[in-house]
Amino acid sequence: MIDLGISKMALIGAVALVVIGPEKLPRVARTVGTLLGKAQRYVNDVKAEVNRSMELDELRKMKDSVEGAARDVEQSIRDGAQDVHNDLSGLDTVTPATSYDAAPVYPVYRHPKKNWRLKQGAVPTWYKARNKVRTRAQSGAARVARHRPRPGA
Repeated sequence: MIDLGISKMALIGAVALVVIGPEKLPRVARTVGTLLGKAQRYVNDVKAEVNRSMELDELRKMKDSVEGAARDVEQSIRDGAQDVHNDLSGLDTVTPATSYDAAPVYPVYRHPKKNWRLKQGAVPTWYKARNKVRTRAQSGAARVARHRPRPGA
């Protein structure tokens, strides 16, 4: 922006002190600072907008080049497909239809009849029963109630 050295700033401050007076100087300085801040924000907004527009132009150019390349690829694929179609249409007249092999027969899908919800442990249940391994979830209150002495026994 404006290149001001320390000596120029001191000179401007002294002139402002003489012209405005010491009572109004803080208010004027605050107003000038606010206006400078607004000016800087405005300049930054303008710079950002210019940068955005430049990036948009670059993106448009890139988009156009990619679309052109896609059109070229599509055209080359169409040309290749047309060539293959022409080659194959010439073969149909030469080879009889009986010379083609039959389509391969694929096996039919059968469901494996597995139930993924059913858990099968590797430890046998007789071993768990002998060693008193818990196989069913039980709350703490139910466990205490199971071992509580009965009033009639």
